[in-house]
Amino acid sequence: MSEELRGVVVCHGKLAMALVEAAESISGVTGALAPVSNTGCDRGSLEQRVVDAVGERPSVVFVDLASGSCLFAVLNRLRERPAVRVVTGVNLAMLVDFVFHRSLSPAEAAARAATAGERAIRIP
Repeated sequence: MSEELRGVVVCHGKLAMALVEAAESISGVTGALAPVSNTGCDRGSLEQRVVDAVGERPSVVFVDLASGSCLFAVLNRLRERPAVRVVTGVNLAMLVDFVFHRSLSPAEAAARAATAGERAIRIP
């Protein structure tokens, strides 16, 4: 893969920005993740925010919930793009893993990030 993947984090409220800032702080990698919030959006404007954040780059889009406005906006506009993959249930562990593996294909990076996110969920 010649171009590094872009990560787009789509969440309700201020969550996307908080996750991106935390991932950048932990990893030291900046500019790899773009936050998108649904705050103040109708369906069409949220879809446009998502499209603008992804652009034409190969990307992995991380969404907070496995249903709802954020996921629907992503699927409505990006489901037909072969160079875009979607992961729901975003957490900090998957974003930190993703920023260090952006040379993978979208499918490989999405699967790897999802696995990292699942492994981070524990009951101590």
